[in-house]
Amino acid sequence: MSTTTTMAELPGLIGTELGTSDWYEVGQQHVNLFAEATGDHQWIHVDVERAKAESPFGGPIAHGYLTLSLLVPLFAQVLSVTDTVMGINYGLNKVRFPSPVPVGSKVRLTATLTGVEEVAGGLQLTFAAVIEREGGDKPVCIAEPVYRYYGG
Repeated sequence: MSTTTTMAELPGLIGTELGTSDWYEVGQQHVNLFAEATGDHQWIHVDVERAKAESPFGGPIAHGYLTLSLLVPLFAQVLSVTDTVMGINYGLNKVRFPSPVPVGSKVRLTATLTGVEEVAGGLQLTFAAVIEREGGDKPVCIAEPVYRYYGG
C-alpha cells in the first residue's frame, strides 16, 4: 500500500498511515559497503566468523545508521507527491534502534504523516516512521523524519 497525492492534499492527510513498503533484504555485501563508506568497521558488522562466535546476536548485524539510511529507498515506495519539483531531507526529530537487524533479515517501512507546516516555497512534513524486521517482535528503527517538499 502507498499514497499518491499532491501538495495541496497533504494537510488533509495528517494522522493518516501512508502505507507500507516492500520487504528489503539486508545482505552482508550491503553491510560491508556501508562500513567502507562510513569507516565503521566494528567487528559485529563485518567479521562474520567472529560475530557468529562472540556476538550475542549469533552473527553479524547491520549498522543502526545503515538501517536508518533505508528510510530513503523505502520511503519512496510509501509516498509519492506528484507536483513537487524538489524534496529534501530536513532532518530527524528522534531516532531509536530498539532491536538489531541480523544480516540476511528482511525489513520494511510503515509511515504516518504527523505534521505539515508551510515554509517558503513549499511544505515541511513530519512523519512517524517504523522499520520492522520480518519475524521480529520489536521494531528495528523508530524515527521522526522531517522532509521539505517544494512546488513549482
